[in-house]
Amino acid sequence: MMIGVGLTLPAQNLNVFNTRRASFKSQKSPLNPTSRRHVSSASSTELTRETLSNLEKLLQKSNQPDPERVVKTSTSNGSIETKGKGLLEGLNLSRIWPEMKAAEEMSPRHLNRLQRLLSKTMEYSPRNNLGSRWREYHGCNDWSGLLDPLDENLRREVVRYGEFVQAAYHGFHSNPAMSTDEAPLPRHVALPDRSYKVTKSLYTTSSVGLPKWVDDVAPDLGWMTQRSSWIGYVAVCDDKREIHRMGRRDIVIALRGTATCMEWAENFRAQLDQIPESDDPTQRVERGFLSLHKTRGAHVPSLAELVVEEVQRLIEMYKGEPLSITITGHSLGAALSLLVADEISSCAPHVPPVAVFSFGGPRVGVFIGEKAQQQQQDNPWTYSHVGTELRVDTKMSPYLKSNVDIACCHDLEAYLHLVDGYLSSKCPFRSNAKRSLAKLLHDQGSNVKQLYTHKALSLNLERDRFSFPMPSCLPSPSQ
Repeated sequence: MMIGVGLTLPAQNLNVFNTRRASFKSQKSPLNPTSRRHVSSASSTELTRETLSNLEKLLQKSNQPDPERVVKTSTSNGSIETKGKGLLEGLNLSRIWPEMKAAEEMSPRHLNRLQRLLSKTMEYSPRNNLGSRWREYHGCNDWSGLLDPLDENLRREVVRYGEFVQAAYHGFHSNPAMSTDEAPLPRHVALPDRSYKVTKSLYTTSSVGLPKWVDDVAPDLGWMTQRSSWIGYVAVCDDKREIHRMGRRDIVIALRGTATCMEWAENFRAQLDQIPESDDPTQRVERGFLSLHKTRGAHVPSLAELVVEEVQRLIEMYKGEPLSITITGHSLGAALSLLVADEISSCAPHVPPVAVFSFGGPRVGVFIGEKAQQQQQDNPWTYSHVGTELRVDTKMSPYLKSNVDIACCHDLEAYLHLVDGYLSSKCPFRSNAKRSLAKLLHDQGSNVKQLYTHKALSLNLERDRFSFPMPSCLPSPSQ
């Protein structure tokens, strides 16, 4: 879905409005530097600049009553009440141009709003009680009727699950190295939602390795060349109030994106392979993703084994309660989320509803029908998308440049920023978006409009002050 950003009327088009009353033509305005009724075309540009300069001065004044526009009214007890009415308030431009209200709310001239958006304190969209509709928001009907326009409760859920993936990125970058001599110790993960607790760490292992001469040429690569890496975690909701709000106890599986050289190597193994346990030869997935999903490490089981074992344990522990399993991931993690969902869908006799919330996920596999089977034989890299897609575009954000680089287009925080502002395919970025701009400015500062970066500096909110543990994905090459 593509969303256009509404624009206010440009200054050069102001002359298209004709006055309705002759008295307006002869009345002197504080915005008009001259009382002449006719000006030459050569001086129109200079006149417009002077007019806008005067308007800027008015906008910068404090909101004090204009002595020339004081209105006196009599109250019921006979006293006189004085009300001041500013010039722009009297004009009530938002009534004439409804678009001006939304545009002005997003203007960096409103420094208080910008300061709030740049603060580290998140202000979330409504966290309503999902109650009996939780299955609908969990995707039992493929989110039919909830995407365009985007339901506010679903928006909140999508952003919330995206933040679980950000926690996986931070958990990895805080300690990316793994010992090659012993099993890894339990890892602490700072979750964005305190109503959840981590119950299991997840690891992925590559079936390929770098040549031995790489260590001789570049011995300092360290964790970048390790075959096994921490990729995410399993968490379960453990708060009674949150369980009541959601209508069930939720199990979350969060997976980060590509980080190591071995994971990048697997990403490029794009041939299609049949799933080992599947009896259907028409179901095939990308070789590299399947390798990371199924390969065991020297001291850790495969990702598939870890997930199945933990999910079976939690289903047994909370038997009799309404449960849901939500798998969320970004980039490589989005691809692995689909394989994990397929793996656990048949891991127990009565598996709870399983849903996947993925961000920037590549195509993972293909179901080859009679017609597509010949195409796959001719082209071994035939892929197809699955699920329901919510398409967002960086051009719909008033804060991002129109020519953002590829890193911003695939950045997880940029996805969450766009989803938080998304209304519908026919509406622009919502003016009351709640998500803080601090992390977006930190991760993608070169892709944020200079107008906003300059205002951030004027508010003493330089990017260096933001103490985020690590970026949510690889840094932008333009930084």
